[in-house]
Amino acid sequence: MDISQEVRSLRDEMGMNRREFCDYYEIPYRTVVDWEAGKRKMPVYLLRLMEYKARMERMIIADAK
Repeated sequence: MDISQEVRSLRDEMGMNRREFCDYYEIPYRTVVDWEAGKRKMPVYLLRLMEYKARMERMIIADAK
């Protein structure tokens, strides 16, 4: 799975739409759209930090991994 798919997967696991996801992480909407479309490359460490925060705050709905 490439990083753009992983971003979408994390968002889906959290049960959020893009706007909610952006608000939760305080990330511009366009940035998330570009990450998911593969137009902008997200650093891998940032995805891991986002996953960590979601798990620690119990935001993951179903642990699919």
